[in-house]
Amino acid sequence: MKHIVIQGGRRLEGTLTVQGAKNSVLPILAATILHPGRTVLRGCPHLSDVEASISILRHLGCKADWEGEELAVDASTLDRWDVPDHLMREMRSSVVFLGAILARMGWAEMSHPGGCELGPRPIDMHLSALRQLGAQLREESGCLRCTARHMTGREIVLSMPSVGATENAMLAACGAEGETVLVNAAREPEIADLQDFLCGMGCKVRGAGSSTICIQGGQPTHDVTHAIMPDRIVAATYLAAAAAAGGEVELRRVSHGHLSTVTAALHAAGCQISGGEGQVVLRSEGRLRSIGTVRTAPYPGFPTDAQAVLMAALLRAQGATVFVENIFENRYRHVDELCRMGADISVAGRVAVVTGVPALCGAQVRCTDLRGGAALLVAGLMAQGETRIGDIFHIQRGYEDPVRDLRALGAEIWME
Repeated sequence: MKHIVIQGGRRLEGTLTVQGAKNSVLPILAATILHPGRTVLRGCPHLSDVEASISILRHLGCKADWEGEELAVDASTLDRWDVPDHLMREMRSSVVFLGAILARMGWAEMSHPGGCELGPRPIDMHLSALRQLGAQLREESGCLRCTARHMTGREIVLSMPSVGATENAMLAACGAEGETVLVNAAREPEIADLQDFLCGMGCKVRGAGSSTICIQGGQPTHDVTHAIMPDRIVAATYLAAAAAAGGEVELRRVSHGHLSTVTAALHAAGCQISGGEGQVVLRSEGRLRSIGTVRTAPYPGFPTDAQAVLMAALLRAQGATVFVENIFENRYRHVDELCRMGADISVAGRVAVVTGVPALCGAQVRCTDLRGGAALLVAGLMAQGETRIGDIFHIQRGYEDPVRDLRALGAEIWME
């Protein structure tokens, strides 16, 4: 079993180019099904979740191959509409294939998805949206059997701005007749990237980035080459790492606007942050101060995916910081592992209080989920002594090569 080992206490200095966004490429890979032709994705990160999506595409009959740093998908040979249980269990976002398969094939069959155990994440909104478009769905022994021989566009009001439900409804609506209007849609930048991809393919979609998205179904598609947007959560992780360990780090291929809530929190904690077009520079002395209450919320609020890494950065801050997790119930599973390193964190329901300590000590810890694993990386970089992180397959779901990246910034980190 592989571990990531960190000898903490070294400042981070240097420049990094941020990888393509995991949360953008996964729905786009599902969307490639809509076009019976060739798609080329540039800047596609090499992640285990991407490989899981590739496995689903190949099972469905598509061709998907790496061509250097680009991923090429040919969906002209798609001839199946089922996704087996072992592939669905590999990641939560696999459910986004449901809308795309229905739009292309008119039939779909799959089990409920897997992924990180972050508490109840029902797919009721996904299924409700598809039913409103005309799909008939049956749930039998954990398996979804769906038919949609004729879907018709209509107004769909989501009960909350769910990213996954918004994506699934967008993809299904591309195969419906007439216009679909999604109300209370998610506003995340990854939704806008999906819209850009769909429009590049020939679909008519507008409104992404706002709470109302309009999709004109039944449009002809064509081959497309698309560059995946940069990963704002990976960028937030490396900014938090530099803030915690101290130093000066420049991130390239980032959107400053997408990171505004994270950089505002790090600035409040005492970091100096500047940036221009496509770059962010952070300077930190390594000893931060506590900040006001951090409340996670749908975009443009503070991202739940960045909560754990910001918490780790503040473990040695002067004073106490309160975190309120409003998205997932079990988003504090990393707390016990951080406490093994000497952190002072108390949790009551959705609230966590982080009281800064003078120092952290390296320890043997394990990843509990993707973002919790990233938090352990941040903590290990500022801890005294050696930190050994196990169950790193969680980290590999969303970070292409954090050992390579952090070593390039001067961290003493390796895999064994």
